[in-house]
Amino acid sequence: MLRFFRAFCLLSAAAFGAAASPVLAAGDLLVAPTRVILSGSRGTEVVLNNIGAEPATYRISLEIKRMTAEGGLDEIAEDKVNMAERTALDMIAFSPRRVTLPPNQPQVVRVGVRVPEGTPPGEYRAHMLFRAVPDAVAAVSADPAKPAGEGVSIALTPIYGITIPVIVRVGDLGAEASIGEAWVSETQDGPAFNFDLARTGNRSVYGDIEVTRPGAPEPLLVARGIAVYPEVGARKVSLRVPGELAAKLKGPVRIRYTEDREIGGGTIDEAERIVK
Repeated sequence: MLRFFRAFCLLSAAAFGAAASPVLAAGDLLVAPTRVILSGSRGTEVVLNNIGAEPATYRISLEIKRMTAEGGLDEIAEDKVNMAERTALDMIAFSPRRVTLPPNQPQVVRVGVRVPEGTPPGEYRAHMLFRAVPDAVAAVSADPAKPAGEGVSIALTPIYGITIPVIVRVGDLGAEASIGEAWVSETQDGPAFNFDLARTGNRSVYGDIEVTRPGAPEPLLVARGIAVYPEVGARKVSLRVPGELAAKLKGPVRIRYTEDREIGGGTIDEAERIVK
């Protein structure tokens, strides 16, 4: 219960924090933690919680996603995975694979790893998918407003899903990151603060971004959970911001990229930039 309370507090703080924070909920499902790192043979737990008013069923599975230069994650079909991705799928185990959650009742999913002898050093990653199973009520039913034979009505039920990375690290790994140019742009969804983030080494980097104006005591923008995975050497980070904040971000700023607070929050890189 203590493990659940700690995980749920972390989840709540992140889920209701700044707008640029990672999204940790889909539909009525909350998941904590938002990423899992395994090494050796020791496993861990992921906590699910249904915040809805009705029981909900979720199917749990593993899938492969690859990061793009734009920072997105593309799902890879099983017949397209490479050797390292197949190794990740084979070495990660979890239970249960299907859960029904009453309202506000937590459920623990146990996650373990078995690293085969002779596995080359490196970072192996799969993504754990929690997908809602639609209610068993018939999706197609007769429309009482229409006489028999005049057609049917179709009930469309949205299916929610959320994924978290499960990372297995084998051997002595390291990585560094550097912040590139920064700019404000206009997107279909509104203004965005953008910057380039490069990575070197043989594992991913992950942490938080803080943008400050020289001489100002409080940051203008804080974003949690920014990652660069090993399949890309660099990516663009794009963070949606309100229009009034976009204007304040232009000009001289300091961008600081720090490790996740759970592992100390040390500085990965920081840079002064003139944002246009």
